[in-house]
Amino acid sequence: MSFGGETIDNLGVTRSFPSLSMLTGLFANALGLRRVDREAHQRLQDRLVFAARIDREPAGGTRLRDFQTVQLRANDRGWTTHGVPQGRTGGAATYDSSHLRYRDYFADMCVTVALRLEPDDEPPTLERLTEALYEPARPLFIGRKPCLPSTPIAGPFVDGSTVMSALVSTPLASTEDAPESVRVSWPDGEGCPGVLDYQTYLLTDERNWVSGLHGGGRRVCEGSVPRSRFPQPCCGGMGEM
Repeated sequence: MSFGGETIDNLGVTRSFPSLSMLTGLFANALGLRRVDREAHQRLQDRLVFAARIDREPAGGTRLRDFQTVQLRANDRGWTTHGVPQGRTGGAATYDSSHLRYRDYFADMCVTVALRLEPDDEPPTLERLTEALYEPARPLFIGRKPCLPSTPIAGPFVDGSTVMSALVSTPLASTEDAPESVRVSWPDGEGCPGVLDYQTYLLTDERNWVSGLHGGGRRVCEGSVPRSRFPQPCCGGMGEM
């Protein structure tokens, strides 16, 4: 899975926690929205409030890196998010070298997300979103197309005064794989008693779906919760993200 951070030149990094724009794209894909449905994407992102935790980290949080290369020529064309092919320009020497990219991601990782939609009675509702995650309109991927979920990613409904309190009341996917201190992230103002943040910062993980540009910012908190505080896993486990 890949939770994209700020891409610099040809280096596509991944964060430890899901981003708001990534979750929006994931849910929109499940609901069957098209890229041209920009206002619907934007409204879905505006309504999302979520907290996340890392139930299992791969090899202590080690990132894997794809090295991607392609030889592009002057007559090559590529499709863009605008729905039209994009051409190439430049002198003959600009096509002598390969186009290189680096893309980071995690493998064998398990992340649990607790979310709500504001307001809760506006379509799509949480009930409709859950149905779409179980029977998505298109195949789902987590951050990048090669990153497929290993199980259904929809979990149960839980009650909580904040998304963080709902997350703390949700059992871990597996107590055997979970670390002693589980890393958590939540929006500023959506915490719960007994969970302290060790850092609060401004995160740029939103997207202007009308213009297609990333920007804006929201304050998020990160902390850790002892494994013993979470309820024991229920029979059947939970879906993994």
